Amino acid sequence: MALETQLSTDEKLLVIKMDDKFDFGKVQDFRKAYADLPESVNVVEVDLAHTEYMDSSALGMLLNMQKVLKDSVPTIRITHCRPQVLKILTISRFDKKFDIK
Repeated sequence: MALETQLSTDEKLLVIKMDDKFDFGKVQDFRKAYADLPESVNVVEVDLAHTEYMDSSALGMLLNMQKVLKDSVPTIRITHCRPQVLKILTISRFDKKFDIK
């Protein structure tokens, strides 16, 4: 499974669904996923339900997305984390920077 994006019918929510590996190989696809968002989007959700592995470049990609979207998207959340991914996010203190559910 590759990275997938889903825009809600009211164009207020963009969901980026990651596959099993969230690493440097996803840089271009991840950037494209949130580029050129409609102005109506007010929530971006990164769904990590299938992600079993993430490296430091994935953390950097999340921070970069937050930096790029900070003036246009008020809520960025990370959802459906598996325990090992949640542990990485927590150790990296991403729970202080993102809404993690």
